[in-house]
Amino acid sequence: MRRKRITRGQDSSGVHLWLVFMKAFQALVPHAAGSIKRTKLGDSDFRVLEVLLHKGPLPVNTIGPKVWLTPGSISVAVERLVKKGLVARKEHSHDRRVRQVELTAKGRALIARGFQEHSAAMETSVRVLSKNERLRLLQLLKKLGKHAAKSQR
Repeated sequence: MRRKRITRGQDSSGVHLWLVFMKAFQALVPHAAGSIKRTKLGDSDFRVLEVLLHKGPLPVNTIGPKVWLTPGSISVAVERLVKKGLVARKEHSHDRRVRQVELTAKGRALIARGFQEHSAAMETSVRVLSKNERLRLLQLLKKLGKHAAKSQR
């Protein structure tokens, strides 16, 4: 694989970095959206089920920020998933005021299969990068994201 050389005159400005980042993101979106669409779930429902698959039962107010949904939107999403039989609301074992959301057997089967297919689609999308390139990209994106979040406060 041929690597593109970085030259002294190459634009490394913040705005150019932003444009390249956005173009890469927009190119990846159809791959992610296509694999999610094949589950017959909407994007927000997929995200809620996925976080429950990987984190286990969670209070409703904890799920929202993890999947970028407002309190009103997460309530609507959970209600929709309850009606489909994919999640259930349960009382928290230590605090009866807290209602936890957990996957049902039907929900777990659907999201486990769907996430596996989504993971494979995303793997295909990034296979151009070596393991070391992926690790470096992750490191740099985390550094950039933490700095941007901290400078907003």
